[in-house]
Amino acid sequence: MPVLAGVVQWQNGSFPSCIRGFDSLHPLQLQAFNQEQRMLYDPTEHRIKSFVTRAGRLSPAQERAIQTLGPKFCVPYQKTILNVEAAFDRGAPLILEIGTGMGETTAHIAALMPEKNFLGIEVHTPGVGSLLKRIGEHSISNLRLIQHDAFEVVTHMLSPESLAGVHVFFPDPWHKARHNKRRLIQSSFVTLLTSRIVQGGYLHCATDWEDYAEQMLAVLSAEPSLQNTTNGYAPRPDYRPVTKFENRGLKLGHGVWDLVFTKR
Repeated sequence: MPVLAGVVQWQNGSFPSCIRGFDSLHPLQLQAFNQEQRMLYDPTEHRIKSFVTRAGRLSPAQERAIQTLGPKFCVPYQKTILNVEAAFDRGAPLILEIGTGMGETTAHIAALMPEKNFLGIEVHTPGVGSLLKRIGEHSISNLRLIQHDAFEVVTHMLSPESLAGVHVFFPDPWHKARHNKRRLIQSSFVTLLTSRIVQGGYLHCATDWEDYAEQMLAVLSAEPSLQNTTNGYAPRPDYRPVTKFENRGLKLGHGVWDLVFTKR
């Protein structure tokens, strides 16, 4: 994997999608980088997206983490099945997390369960940088990241029955009624996601929007291959930490709903 003055280039000549937006590069490096930069989704697939791409300012620490740790921990998106053992340098049960945010929860759970591999998907670059920074600070080795649309990653990179579990924590609620169609947890996506989970594996969702929780419960309950682990909403599993943001909401009386379903 050749390196050009801190800019990582994969063996196929492309740049990892998690290395974006560096205006500090030499003009020739930036020109080459922009020519190879991958989009976060396939523009030829006319599908409603559950996210919007937006520019975000990288802190110096996040930028440093992307430059130094991105080569090892960022996996480039590709339309071929991911060789998981090669990506992690070992075989272990694989947990997928969709939407890692700033990485607080993802890093905590990965550190808590070193016997498992964790694959995180996040589209926003500051979040990727923040999680990479946590990986470095806590010497986490069982975590990899893909910066791309989750639907396309699940469709093209994950084989059927390859996941021991899936985490979807606090996805964008798209709270306006006209935007509800953008919500990630829809029946078609859940069917696809479930096909990638092994029998006995689980899908764990969490949200702090009550009407989204109701939609999640209805969608997951309607999926024939899933079974609720409880009657309605589940108690928060011990492995999912309460984040600072969540704790602030709880103190204000806001609700949080966890749903844990297993594959039949």
